[in-house]
Amino acid sequence: MVREEIAGRPVALKIEGANPTGSFKDRGSAVLVAMAADRSMEEVVEDSSGNAGAALAAYAARAGLRATVFVPASASGPKLAQIRAFGARVIACPTREDAARQAEAATAAGTPWASHAWSPFQLAGYATLAFELVEGLGRAPGSVVLPAGQGGQLLGLALGFSGLIRARRIAVELALIGVQAAGCAPLAGRPSPPDSADTIAEGIRVRHPVRADQVRTAALGTGGRIETVTDEEIRVAWREAAARGVDIEITSAAAWAYLRRPSVDLPPPVAVVLTATGLKTPR
Repeated sequence: MVREEIAGRPVALKIEGANPTGSFKDRGSAVLVAMAADRSMEEVVEDSSGNAGAALAAYAARAGLRATVFVPASASGPKLAQIRAFGARVIACPTREDAARQAEAATAAGTPWASHAWSPFQLAGYATLAFELVEGLGRAPGSVVLPAGQGGQLLGLALGFSGLIRARRIAVELALIGVQAAGCAPLAGRPSPPDSADTIAEGIRVRHPVRADQVRTAALGTGGRIETVTDEEIRVAWREAAARGVDIEITSAAAWAYLRRPSVDLPPPVAVVLTATGLKTPR
């Protein structure tokens, strides 16, 4: 964790780009692939805009499983290069939704669908982030701000913090703030037109989150909420982070962008989850 100030507010940056494949998706894939290997599976398929596919490909390679990843044609080149480097087969599809449909169709032949969106094992992996935040801060954060596309990481955090409360390691719930791009903000109740979801933050460019109601309930149940930021705010935040030596994927800058607003008032200490390294996306 890195101590920083955003708009004069002290924050703790959780830099998930330090994970083995450069994003928070490693947490979920580690657990998911461990489950698949334990059940003697030999092959898995996944659909991904990039980070989840790279994580699955890496852990599948480590476990000796074959992997096929369906990706949208718009996926960033560095992410696709990662997936291929780990030996997975990459199949490009016209849109993100097409990638999900083709991955699901591939399971008709019996190949397990290692979906980061649907799998409960992913949430168990994401829960470990809650444990590390408490460990790194020496106490429970008062609030956590993070980008939200499918919202799985927010659900995993809620799962992890509720476990810590039951174990009496922390005393109270905390506010979870999911941040979406204004051009694609279904969790915030702003559905995109049928064929449009426009934002530079490709990691949260998700028009139909599969657990949308659960994500909203998890955020509101902790005293948190779902917020939106514009692409211009994201660009400014990304440049500000870079100017301070913090290299993050453009998607991660959504959380930073929200905290730059002078009107934001959150319970301290504030933790910010920066979900992936800047090496994931081209300049």
